[in-house]
Amino acid sequence: MLIGVVAAVVFVLDLLSKRWVSAHMTPGQSIHVVPGLFSVYYLRNAGAAFGLLQGQTLLFIVITLVVIALILTYGRRAAREMPLLGVAFGLQLGGALGNLVDRILYLRVIDFLEVRGFPFIFNVADMGITIGGALFALVVLRDPSPQARERR
Repeated sequence: MLIGVVAAVVFVLDLLSKRWVSAHMTPGQSIHVVPGLFSVYYLRNAGAAFGLLQGQTLLFIVITLVVIALILTYGRRAAREMPLLGVAFGLQLGGALGNLVDRILYLRVIDFLEVRGFPFIFNVADMGITIGGALFALVVLRDPSPQARERR
């Protein structure tokens, strides 16, 4: 349940923010929110981070479907034992679904968040995936249980 709630929040925020950008901006347009630090820059990305693997939409769809299946299969059990894992998996699931919808509908992802010094433009789904991955790593590495120590 926790995974689903978190995933739904990330998915809806991602969907609404991308729809706002695509309705109010044209590709390549930039709005400086905090000049020199943060901008909204409308970009259509047919690849992955850093523009890698441009045009490999089918590959990204397949990988995303595998990740979603893994989260749904193993995530619920793990989240019952460690609720923070539920949050981590929910963030990742919501992000994966958000970018999956873009890839299926548009064959690319709408990116729009630009932070000075950060190497690429991203979106809310990317934030969910990244923060969820970091939280997952933190929870797994900090797990004090004897079973976790044995796994490491």
